[in-house]
Amino acid sequence: MDEKKDTPGLVREFLDGAAGIAGSYAATLTHLFRKPITEQYPDYKRPMPPRARGRIILTRSPDGKERCVACYLCSGVCPVNCISMQSEEGPDGRRRAAWFRINFARCIYCGLCEEACPTLAIQLTPEFAFCKDAIEDFVYEKEDLLVTHGGKDPDYDFYAHAGVAAGAPKGEHLGEDEPVDVKSILP
Repeated sequence: MDEKKDTPGLVREFLDGAAGIAGSYAATLTHLFRKPITEQYPDYKRPMPPRARGRIILTRSPDGKERCVACYLCSGVCPVNCISMQSEEGPDGRRRAAWFRINFARCIYCGLCEEACPTLAIQLTPEFAFCKDAIEDFVYEKEDLLVTHGGKDPDYDFYAHAGVAAGAPKGEHLGEDEPVDVKSILP
């Protein structure tokens, strides 16, 4: 009597086990013909979005001159103090950085320097993975950072909008009114 009750139970267990094995083989076979999703980095580098924050570059104005006016805002806002510079005045009266230095070994790519820059000189590129043999090679000078284009805003010229006397006399910048002689409006 007990053997008759156990026989259907054994058959059911055997069928359940066979179904489980067949299901796992079916899952394996479906993945066998799919396109692999593993990306072989660094042979394949995924295209980064344009707003990705990576290595810093120093851009130029449309007239080809340096945009950086060495205002120290980027070095002041940097949370890890990896940016340093020295300002000077050029022969045309424009401020510029005598030297500009960034230590990429300390940079955390937060993008605060790009946001603080009033001249759009500092821009972050999508390049984030670069390696060096020595840690001192991560210190980039101005010559290493300067590019020959305007970056994300190629037509922006700080001195055309700034209203400072450098580049053009006061009152001749874009959208700027003539200077007012304050002595002429005194009572």
